[in-house]
Amino acid sequence: MIGSLRGRIIAKQAPQVVIECGGVGYELETPLSTFLDLPAPGADLFLYTHLLVREDAQILYGFSSEDERLMFRTLLKVNRVGAKLALGILSAMTTNDFRRCVEFEDATTLSKIPGVGKKTAERLIIEMRDRIDAAAPGGGRAAPLTLEANARNEAVDALVSLGYKPKEVNNLIAKLDIEDKSAEDIIRLALRQAAT
Repeated sequence: MIGSLRGRIIAKQAPQVVIECGGVGYELETPLSTFLDLPAPGADLFLYTHLLVREDAQILYGFSSEDERLMFRTLLKVNRVGAKLALGILSAMTTNDFRRCVEFEDATTLSKIPGVGKKTAERLIIEMRDRIDAAAPGGGRAAPLTLEANARNEAVDALVSLGYKPKEVNNLIAKLDIEDKSAEDIIRLALRQAAT
């Protein structure tokens, strides 16, 4: 198993990057979250890797953090989730945002990811619920969102602290137009919606 690579970037074209290590060029597929942070060709680079061996191919995947690689490996254990879909999920959201979607049973947000329909989103939530803590670095519970927190997430947290169930909150917010709204505005709109 190839656990990591340190070398020089030879070429990159989304979502692939070629890294030369000791005269050998390794072609890796990466999620967009990793790809967008890659330096220019010629620069040195370190990536965590996962080697997937199939009957017809051996594919090497590269990740900028151990957290991303661990989440990728955990996603591969979910029924009907292959490497392409796992990469798509990691390209669309951070690992913390994904954990949050699972924790709050937010199928609506997950189903907006290309390739993830409503049924797949529900299956991800059900199957990842018990695995999500194991998919956190160190095998412990995921750290709460800090920098990634946005107005929607703040509003969800506030409404849950008021006693609403996470699924109720997500259903309420899904009916609202929350674009460019502050957390306070979203909370007011959700409470009005709940009262009707």
